[in-house]
This record gives sequence, C-alpha cells and structure tokens, in this order.
Amino acid sequence: MKIPPVKGTRDFYPPEMARHNWIIDGWKKASRRNGFEEYDGPIFEHLAMYQIKSGQEIVEQLFSLQDRGGRELAIRPEITPTLARMVNQRINALPRPIKWFSVPRLCRAERPQKGRLREFFQWNIDIIGEDSGQADAEIIFTTLDYLRMVGLTPRDVQAKISSRRLLATVLASIGIPTERLDALYAVLDKKPKLPAETFDALLAEQVPDPSQAGKIRDLMALDSVDRIAEIVASNEDLLKAADELRTVFDILRTMGVGEYCVFDPSIVRGLAYYTGVVFEVHDIAGELRAICGGGRYDNLLRDFGGPAISATGMGMGDCVLEILLEQRGIMEKQVPQPAIEYFVALADPEMARSVYEVTARIRAQGHAANFSYRQGGLSKQLKEAAGQKAAMCVIIGQEYRDKRQVVLKNMATGTQELADLEQFLSRLSS
Repeated sequence: MKIPPVKGTRDFYPPEMARHNWIIDGWKKASRRNGFEEYDGPIFEHLAMYQIKSGQEIVEQLFSLQDRGGRELAIRPEITPTLARMVNQRINALPRPIKWFSVPRLCRAERPQKGRLREFFQWNIDIIGEDSGQADAEIIFTTLDYLRMVGLTPRDVQAKISSRRLLATVLASIGIPTERLDALYAVLDKKPKLPAETFDALLAEQVPDPSQAGKIRDLMALDSVDRIAEIVASNEDLLKAADELRTVFDILRTMGVGEYCVFDPSIVRGLAYYTGVVFEVHDIAGELRAICGGGRYDNLLRDFGGPAISATGMGMGDCVLEILLEQRGIMEKQVPQPAIEYFVALADPEMARSVYEVTARIRAQGHAANFSYRQGGLSKQLKEAAGQKAAMCVIIGQEYRDKRQVVLKNMATGTQELADLEQFLSRLSS
C-alpha cells in the first residue's frame, strides 16, 4: 500500500532542501548581523498557553493531544507564547533589551491553500524591554535588511506601517467605545482582502452611524500620518501617537530603507494583543498573502504571568516568501547547487583500497569528498564525478603506486597536474 504525504505538508528532496536551507541561512545571517541571538523551545506546549493568548477558538486551529498523564498539549502553531514563557522564567537574570530570534517548525490545523500550509517554518525576531520607536524601527529594518539582501527591491515588496495606538485614538475621537474596538479591528484587518461593498457591509454592522463609518473609510484611505488632522481634530493623545509613528519612519529613512516603507492605516493586524506600531510586508503586485507581519505587543508577557514589559516583534513564514522568490527568479539565480569538492577516482584496479584512504584523509581536512562504489572504468568515474558537480577529480593510478602521486583534474577546465599526495593534503589543511 502506498502512503501519500499528509495534505498541507512538504517533502524536502535534496534540491528543495537546498532552497530551504538557503532561506533559513539567510534569516539567521540577517538576524545575527542585526544583533539578535538565537533561541528555541519545545515542539509542543501546554494547550492552555495558547488559549491564554488567543482564546478557546484557537483549539480548532492547532493540533492538540492528550499525553499519558492526561495533560492537554498542543503542537506549537507559533513561538511567541514560548518566548513569553521563557523570558518570564528568567526575567530578572536577562540583560535588556532582549534581542532574540528563532526559526521554528510550526503546525496549524487549517485548510491548505497557496502560501499557507499546515506545516511551515517561520522566522521570528523580537526585542523585549525597550519601549521606544527605535526598537520598532529596528524590527522593521532587520526584516527589510533580509529582503534587500536576497535581492528584493522596493519595486518588488513594500512595508506597510501603521499604529494600533494611533488608530485607537482616532476611533475614540469619533466616538467609538473602547469595548467595541477589538471587533472593529477584526473588520478593518480584512479590508485589503475584501471587495469594497463587502467591507462596507461589515463595517456598517460594527459602526451603524454613517458619519462615523465615513470617517473610518476616510482614515483607511490616508497615505500620510500628517493628514490625520483631515479626519479628526488633534489632541494630546493623537499628537503623541502620530509622533511615535513619525519617529519610526524617520529612523527607517536614515537607515536607508525608506523607499520600502509607506504609511497604510488599513494595516491593523487581527490579533488583539498588538498595542502600538504594526506592519506587514506585501508584494507590490498584491497577488500574494502578506510575506510577514508584526508589531508592538506590550501586554503579552504580563498576560503570561510576568511583569508588564514592552515588546515588539515580527514573524515571516517560508511559504509565501518562497513563492515570491521563485516568481522573481531569485531562487534559481542565488541558491547554490549541491556539489562535491573532490571526487576520488581509480585508474589502477590494484590500488582500490587507496581510494578509501585518500577519500577519508580529504574528508578529515574538512572537505567534501566522494568516490564511486562501483569503480568501473575511469571514464565512467569521471562521468559520475561530473554528475555530482565535483570541482576536482583526484585520480589514483600508476603514479600513486610508484611515487605516491595523484593526478588532479580540474573538472571545469579539464586541465590536469601531477601532485605528491602528502603535499596535496597539506595544502588542504592550510
């Protein structure tokens, strides 16, 4: 009986694994370059941890199980709760600000579709213990630093930035009660994905007053923080929230990524725990889901039993990113093809055992080396070496038997040279 892979998961054959590793390595390189330290946690946690963050409805969106002790557990659908738990456990011992990153494997029990699978990898970066706009800007900068590094330009992607604090202040100014904000945020978050008439109908359900609904639509259409005054009169809270956002944009321009960044008040982020600056990165064409998103979440650690400490972060999944990179031809151009540095070939059948010795000694110097298990004719071995994209072929023949010399064949140019084995191995170690 043939057993297919589970729907919504992926098999990583060597070519796919090379692309996957290239993405992961890039995430890690960008993180470390920007001062983040790596962490990780368990693949499963107590189910209650996710219920604290997202409510009972999260149970339908993850894979849960009961262990032999009757404990309710869940395979992690995200790593932010794990981060909060870990930081809370050592909150007094950790120097601040805490700048951590992680690349966890995550699972969510949802319907697979383009750019969204049931199992995926996600890049997370977080700064904890710093409440200034500098931290928000650095999260966004690090995100764009990676995207810029892999070759995506402002013609390819755009960081859409807004502020939940600013939005809450504006909504309060037009008379929206605080207790209705979370439900309204969920509607506003859907705006970019819905036809205008559908959005208007949902908005009318939450905001029956036509005047208030009109001001919200006007707010969603603004392209500059400075135009907020066109919607509502300025007050101290509004000025403070707008200044925070201006600070973030100013830092990003100074750091050289301003071209990627735009103000977009329709970026709300549906999760209730966001408290300040929020952002998403989208492809310019608007054909894909958000490549990533994040923002400030100043109350999350407190919700997990810790102190009230400011925090901001970002999560980027590999699925949408990989689609975009393939569309732009970046994967094909930049992902290195698997290759062997040295292929040890046998020209003299009587020296067969020497193949194992030379291969092992090359590997001991830290270099990738292979040999043919079948050890047919030299031409077949050279063909096998070419198939493995070997850079150099080390040929063991009569010269090795007589003088411990090997023939070094450059597989790209076809040129050959005779070298003493010990001198050759010595060069490898230097």
